[in-house]
Amino acid sequence: MSPAAAPMMSWIAPFFIVRDVGPTVAFYRDRLGFEVLYLAPDPEPFFAIVQCGDARLILKAIAEDVPPLPNWRRHPWARWDAYVHVADPDALGAEVEARGGQLRAAVADTDDGLRGFEVEDPDGHVLFFGRPR
Repeated sequence: MSPAAAPMMSWIAPFFIVRDVGPTVAFYRDRLGFEVLYLAPDPEPFFAIVQCGDARLILKAIAEDVPPLPNWRRHPWARWDAYVHVADPDALGAEVEARGGQLRAAVADTDDGLRGFEVEDPDGHVLFFGRPR
């Protein structure tokens, strides 16, 4: 890709297969502070887009025989499904806990030069919220 093409990109939205869109959307909205941009079809949605700042996720329930497959289930050391850059992981971690969310890994400095924390969604997807030290 040429350097001229890069400025055209403004955000990315990982696509997570989920068991049931309702509980997963509620988790992102209520525990992590995401806004629901899209939820369809009505009355039994199976597709959603959630956003917080410039961080977006696409969530979709495919079929009962197509379960979520988070990275850590494939290999334990490749546990993150998404990295979300945040300026102040300590403050965000405290906010997530104040909203009733549980941190899978507490705010800390990592071996790879980052500071942040992990959260696991209802389908097992692990998100790291952090920044370089």
